[in-house]
Amino acid sequence: MPDAAGAVATRLTGAAALEERPLSATVAEVALDDGRTVMVKRGDGPGAVRAEAAGLRWLADAGPVRVPAVHGYDGRWLVTDRVPTGRPTPEAARRFGRDLAALHATGAPAFGAPPPGGPRDARIGLAPMRNADGDDWPGWYAEHRVLPYLRTAVDDGTVRPGEAAVVERLCARLPELAGPAEPPARLHGDLWNGNVLWGEDGHAWLIDPAAHGGHRETDLAMLQLFGCPHLEQVLDGYQEAAPLADGWPGRVGLHQLFPLLVHAVLFGRTYAEQALSVATRALRDQ
Repeated sequence: MPDAAGAVATRLTGAAALEERPLSATVAEVALDDGRTVMVKRGDGPGAVRAEAAGLRWLADAGPVRVPAVHGYDGRWLVTDRVPTGRPTPEAARRFGRDLAALHATGAPAFGAPPPGGPRDARIGLAPMRNADGDDWPGWYAEHRVLPYLRTAVDDGTVRPGEAAVVERLCARLPELAGPAEPPARLHGDLWNGNVLWGEDGHAWLIDPAAHGGHRETDLAMLQLFGCPHLEQVLDGYQEAAPLADGWPGRVGLHQLFPLLVHAVLFGRTYAEQALSVATRALRDQ
């Protein structure tokens, strides 16, 4: 991949590559002769690049959050701006919370709606993610976000059939546990700390989206699941801009069930045990 990065950048941007630096097996940084430095990323799986490019543009169109500009893509490669990074600060975190609230408020046509031009069969990280429209969040979330990954985990032997029953019971009770109904929000969709870059400009930048219409608490729950610098300030900024419905801390586990099951499918039993624990606790506490 590194040997091809410069050629890919030239083909998709029209500028000659001067220097390239591999950052991983799938990502390289390329300096161009027009003064830009871009990121060249190889997609994984059918539709992955198209989904990511559409997601970045959909988030950018909303305005509030900063995302790298898309300079070109094809069926396998994506070229975007490089984000010069700095250090996270409480001020940047509070601003990020306000901007994330504003992003969510721009909305989506339906729960599960893909970005314009994006495929229905998209990706979340290395896992497939089907974007199917729904108008009722609890039913949509169970059918299209929780249960598909639960079934895969059972088929793979990561979750035992008897254990799956606790998650199925939780899904059946989601209408009473989900809190007040909310309209579809415009989600980043894979908002863990690794997809938040703290820029030199004092703003948080979002990368690698699995963007779709969903419940705004899902983005926040994922941010809490894997940790985030100055998380308290992020949540304070969000609450200042768009207060969450009463009882939202008790619903965090419901929203974390989806990413935990995705991780169980990708990475194994440890995440399955976390998902089962979250489901058991949510049923016990209600």
